[in-house]
Amino acid sequence: MTDSRTLWSALLEQLDTRHGIATAMGGPDKIARQHSRNRLTARERIDQLLDTGSFCEYGALAGGNHPGGEPPVPADALVGGTGYIDGRPVVVVAEDFTVKGGSIGHPNAAKRARLVRLALEQQLPLVLMLDGAGERASNQGERYPHAPGDLQLVADLKGQVPVVSLVLGSSAGHGALTGMFADLIIMSEGATLFSAGPPLVAAALGREVTPQELGSAGMHTRQSGVAHNLCASEAEALDLARRFLGYLPARAGAPLPLDQAAPTKQTRELDELLDIIPPVPQQAYNMRRVLETLVDAGSLLELQPDYGRNLITALARIGGTPCLLLANQPAVQAGAITAEAAEKAGHFLSVAAAFNLPLVSLVDNPGVMPGPASEQSGVLRAAGHMFLAQRRHRGRKVVVTLRKAFGFGSSVMGMNPFDHQTVSLALPCVSLGGVPAIGGAAASGADASEAEKMAALQAGAWVPADAMAFDRVIDPRQLRNEILRALQLKTGS
Repeated sequence: MTDSRTLWSALLEQLDTRHGIATAMGGPDKIARQHSRNRLTARERIDQLLDTGSFCEYGALAGGNHPGGEPPVPADALVGGTGYIDGRPVVVVAEDFTVKGGSIGHPNAAKRARLVRLALEQQLPLVLMLDGAGERASNQGERYPHAPGDLQLVADLKGQVPVVSLVLGSSAGHGALTGMFADLIIMSEGATLFSAGPPLVAAALGREVTPQELGSAGMHTRQSGVAHNLCASEAEALDLARRFLGYLPARAGAPLPLDQAAPTKQTRELDELLDIIPPVPQQAYNMRRVLETLVDAGSLLELQPDYGRNLITALARIGGTPCLLLANQPAVQAGAITAEAAEKAGHFLSVAAAFNLPLVSLVDNPGVMPGPASEQSGVLRAAGHMFLAQRRHRGRKVVVTLRKAFGFGSSVMGMNPFDHQTVSLALPCVSLGGVPAIGGAAASGADASEAEKMAALQAGAWVPADAMAFDRVIDPRQLRNEILRALQLKTGS
């Protein structure tokens, strides 16, 4: 018994030592440097993301026993495993910039593939935290039985389980590409993202650029649309990831996470909408005020707010039920559909369809944005993709035409009659048609009398209601109550 305990003692001492190397990450100096940039370490990020004490690490000893006798690489620059967010299990993968710049060595690649496969096989949400330089340069001189294979696996996760990517430092190469398959891509202030970093740009193009010039968080959330939300701090980014996952089921086909604290019938009249929404189609107003009034208090979470600002995409709860909100923004270019707005909407419509989130569509737009710049941006292609995405949504779909809806702009928002709506609602002031009367008459060569008739036909809900273009014409004050009623219906598909 004594000899056995002696042997165990030696083995357990080795285990503690190896775990100590892994958890020390890049050491005090590298950790201090990370903190000096106002960035957390990979392990601190995981601790902030997950419920306290719930992290179970996988592969901590990877990188600790190099076949060529090289010094150990703590956790091979990648920390990952399982844990809980609000009591629900997730898989988390965090690149560790304090160890070899968060680069991907062979054990790192094997660990990434193992963890993403775990999310796929166990049908668990995946959170990726990106802060690394891509594939490690030394990989080319080594032979190892594993190569980066998580890219294919993350692609396989699309639409099966929720995936969130957080870019919290500088992310390049393989890690950055992996993050692009996420349902939500969050960047913190100061983070950068690119397929190839400044040294490769200089070598390939002979041009010197800084990381910020190449792929800043502001550029990606406002111009390229590659990332969805920009957060002022890492703490804010981690909180956003938690909130986003709280609206989605753990996997496709699982029940929606209802807010059990909210009564199933929180009916109330929205008297303030009579002041917010002007019944004149040409007058602008801020759609965010409508949404904040409509949804459960504190539940509005806007997605990709700085891109395609003509249209608002958001998650919220109405009577405790999570929904995707799709709403034209009359305060920005009258809410017209641009390529950027359609691209944004198409992405989140696909997410809602995959996870059976109800869709609440609030329509108030003059159509697809006209003009040379709009055509050059590919607005027709983007709007076509948006139409396809909303057409394929087979969950509960509530479409509300608030005021104007013209041409393909009404179609992409799901306003067309018999387009799988649970209910199609309209306010009495709606104005709709193939083209707006102003401009449409001139385009068709109509005379003054014909133009006047076009305007009369487009004014008000009475003609379209007579033709069953809408199921119900409602008092604006009843908007929330009407949507609640529709969300309580169960669909058969």
